[in-house]
Amino acid sequence: MPDLFPDITRCSWNDPGIRQCLIRLKEKAPLVHCMTNLVATNFTANVLLASGASPAMIPAVEEAGEFAGIAGALLINVGTITGTDSEAMLAAAAAAMKAGTPWVLDPVAAGVLGFRTGIALELLKFRPAVIRGNASEIISLSGLEGGGKGVDSVLSSDDALPAALRLARNSNAVIALSGRTDYITDGTVVLSIEGGHEMMTRVTATGCALGALIASMLPVAPTALIAAAAASALFAEAGERSAKVSAGPGSFAVAFLDNLWSITAGG
Repeated sequence: MPDLFPDITRCSWNDPGIRQCLIRLKEKAPLVHCMTNLVATNFTANVLLASGASPAMIPAVEEAGEFAGIAGALLINVGTITGTDSEAMLAAAAAAMKAGTPWVLDPVAAGVLGFRTGIALELLKFRPAVIRGNASEIISLSGLEGGGKGVDSVLSSDDALPAALRLARNSNAVIALSGRTDYITDGTVVLSIEGGHEMMTRVTATGCALGALIASMLPVAPTALIAAAAASALFAEAGERSAKVSAGPGSFAVAFLDNLWSITAGG
């Protein structure tokens, strides 16, 4: 169907519009409210700091809604969600929608377990600006059938592109579909980002941190589409550079943070 598969535009970190987002990120240092999972908290905070944003981890149900209303952007990641977490996340999403705070939903392992899938679908009602996920997660939220194993997808981003287009159109959110090729779509325009490195899959929380970085771009980018593309392109370039100078996952993680810093600083 011609209308289902629009032309795909390839982009990279060095495109002028994306470069401008990276510059503005360092200049503005937006405050990002991160409600993320237990294994991702530290690395996510370091990724945001290295890139120029200001992270704040506020998980308490008593504070989450209040803080989401005053932050520059919000990330909700359901990776290690509990019943209490779900209350806080729903409160934060509702407050963000009311205050006009742009936010990102990362539906980790949606479609694999019923509780988290239900919460992810409930969160969609609060109009995330961006939904970031792998192929099986995006297919699950779109209502189509997919495949996953825990947080990993057994499908490629190419397989899930029709589902991403469908989800974008139904939710009015930009979909950031992660994989060997990242696809960013608002249901009409599709951007692709090549690059990165397999070593990124050997370091805990790289995908989760990407969701936070997309959130950090929302206050400084002209559109949510460009925000998601800028973050994905930055990650791909940092991953490629880091793989060239690292001996394994440990040194890769350190090099990755250093490269995020140097790229956003104009290097």
